[in-house]
Amino acid sequence: MLKYTVAIAGILLVTGCAVSFPQAKGGEINSASSSLFKSDAEKKILTVLEEMVKSQRTYFSVPAPDGKALRLLTEVADAKNVIEIGTSTGYSGLWFCLALHRTGGHLTTLEIDHRRANVAREHFRQAGVEKLVTVVEGDAHEELAKLKMPIDVAFIDADKGGYIDYLNKLLPLVRPGGVILAHNVEMVPDYVKAVTTNPGVETIFYMEGAGLSVTLKKR
Repeated sequence: MLKYTVAIAGILLVTGCAVSFPQAKGGEINSASSSLFKSDAEKKILTVLEEMVKSQRTYFSVPAPDGKALRLLTEVADAKNVIEIGTSTGYSGLWFCLALHRTGGHLTTLEIDHRRANVAREHFRQAGVEKLVTVVEGDAHEELAKLKMPIDVAFIDADKGGYIDYLNKLLPLVRPGGVILAHNVEMVPDYVKAVTTNPGVETIFYMEGAGLSVTLKKR
C-alpha cells in the first residue's frame, strides 16, 4: 500500500494535476455504477448520502465530487486517524467512512452546533458507521488543542477566518507524509498563501468541485 501511496502522490505533485471524477446528473452520486464491486457496507453509506442530497439535509456540505476526492485520498493514504473540522450534518464524514471501513480507521469530527451534531450522529447511525466516528461538540479552535494523536488526514471546512489557526494547530499533529485538506479555498487567500509558501509542505488544488486544497506534510 505504501508504494502505491507514494507513487500516486508523486504523480499528483510532479504534474500539479488533480484527478477528475465523473459526475451523475444534477450532482447526485450514481451508486448504481460498478455496483457489483461495492460491499453491503458501502451500499448502505451511499444510500444515506443519496437520501441526504434528495431531502436537502446536507447544509453547506461538500459537493459529491469533493466527497469522492476525500474518500479517494483517505483510502490511498491508508488513513487510520482522520480529523474533520466542521461536521455539519455528516455528509462529508460519510465520504470519509467509505474509506475508513476499508482502512480500519476512525474519524474524529468537530462541530460547534448542537443541533447539527445530533443530525450528523443520526446519519452515521443510519449508515451503520457510528462505531467509526466520534462527534465532538465544541469550538474546534479549543478542541484541537486537546488532541495528541498522530493524524493521517485532516479536513478543514468551518469558519473561513479560522483556517490559518486550524492549520497552525494541525501541522504539528499531522504525521510526516500525512495530508491536510481544506475546502472552499478560493474564499481564503491567506490560507492558500500559507500552504504554498511553507517549505515544509507541498500543495495542489482540486477544482472539480468547490475548491479543495491538498497539502502534503513533507517527510
